[in-house]
Amino acid sequence: MKHTTPPALRFLEESLRDLESQSLLRKRPAPVSDGSLSFCSNDYLALASRPPPGRSSGSGASRLVAGERQEHVDLERAVAELVGLPEALVFSSGYAANVGVISALAAPGDILVSDALNHASIVDGARLSRAQTLVVPHRDVAAVADALKARGSRRAWVVTESYFSMDADVPDLRALRGICDEYGAALVVDEAHALGVLGPDGRGLCHEAGVIPDALVGTFGKAFGAAGAFVAGCPALAQWLWNRARTFVFSTGLSPAVAAAARAGVEASLKEPERRGRVLAAANQLRRGLTELGVSPRGIGPIVPWVIGDPAKAVRLAKGLREAGIDVAAIRPPSVPAGTARLRLTVTAAHGEADVARALGVFADVLGREPR
Repeated sequence: MKHTTPPALRFLEESLRDLESQSLLRKRPAPVSDGSLSFCSNDYLALASRPPPGRSSGSGASRLVAGERQEHVDLERAVAELVGLPEALVFSSGYAANVGVISALAAPGDILVSDALNHASIVDGARLSRAQTLVVPHRDVAAVADALKARGSRRAWVVTESYFSMDADVPDLRALRGICDEYGAALVVDEAHALGVLGPDGRGLCHEAGVIPDALVGTFGKAFGAAGAFVAGCPALAQWLWNRARTFVFSTGLSPAVAAAARAGVEASLKEPERRGRVLAAANQLRRGLTELGVSPRGIGPIVPWVIGDPAKAVRLAKGLREAGIDVAAIRPPSVPAGTARLRLTVTAAHGEADVARALGVFADVLGREPR
């Protein structure tokens, strides 16, 4: 049966052609083959392939109605202990957690100071809050201070990631905490890409910096090998989110099977520190190798950004790498700023020295075929 675009949606065809002409069109990728070597997964500790604990597959309702399960309670206790905060509340995804916590806390009349490279979920949470959002240059502590100085008596929120997922860099969390304390603002930190890998025992960069945020967001779909997310903080915060975070209140509770798998992932991250060691060793090997190839990889930790600039070249390189069995994603605007298209390489505990060496050999071959 031939399908045609309805007249009211035909403008989409032109818009899609326009995206394709700029090398910005995203298409469904081919399923990853068994023989390929992935360098674009966020499964940092290589826990996602573990079989899930035997639990029921669904909660059946919002947790406020009939969806509350012991698996949720056990997971929240485990993750609150991990990050050293009194309580945590589990959400269905990292996107839902950020949108939920920000839109439940900030309100019209407040100001919200947001790093220019914060994740889309933070941006959307800020929009939904209807607070006045002030976007400050990336990691610019002085700009945060200036924004708070000028706010007058309005309630203020400062939101940042602890480990930026596209640039693999880190803000000065101690300075941000100090500024927030000085000006009476609240600090919200998204630790999605740090937990499990960075900081003492993988407890995150807030823990490493000795910083206690007013709200800490983390996910289970990355280092912990499951799905879902959480917000941790004081008991009043958890109770407020239970009542006012719309992405929690109006969502079916996280699958008990997934909650049990997430808890097992948290426990494994603490009991098997060698996984964390393998991740960081592989990342160091990859950065050294890329530097020897004349590439200047950014940042620290398991994310290794290779900034190329031109979206078409990024797509071309990613295609060449995939054809050679190395799965890498080309990241283009609007996911990153214009002019900074890149290959975002990630390493996991499943990558041994031979895997990284194989990937570097393919990188060298693909780069060698690029026009000068």
